[in-house]
Amino acid sequence: MVQYASPPLDLSFAALADATRRGIIDQLGRGDASITSLADKFQMTLTGMKKHVQVLERAGLVVTQKVGRVRSCTLGKRGLKAEAEWIEAHRRLFEARFDALDEIISELKQERTDDSAG
Repeated sequence: MVQYASPPLDLSFAALADATRRGIIDQLGRGDASITSLADKFQMTLTGMKKHVQVLERAGLVVTQKVGRVRSCTLGKRGLKAEAEWIEAHRRLFEARFDALDEIISELKQERTDDSAG
């Protein structure tokens, strides 16, 4: 089996595979938030939220900073450019394959129509 090594993409996609973590990214897109406020928003324990934020932080999607007793979260600066490029390349690949399949189906339908007419 071929292994594709792309640790940053692996970390990002693994982090984004969870609905709560995608929700955290959405929430932080509206503005910075403390881990406590995120935990309240998502109705989970502080410990649970810290774990989610740590996964996002390891992937470079979120940055945290502790000021006094409050740990605030912001979106990471690197964004999702590499992930979007990977998705776009594969979208084009799928689109090309589906276009080729449509062409084959059209040809088969035309052959069927020609056979029944002749």
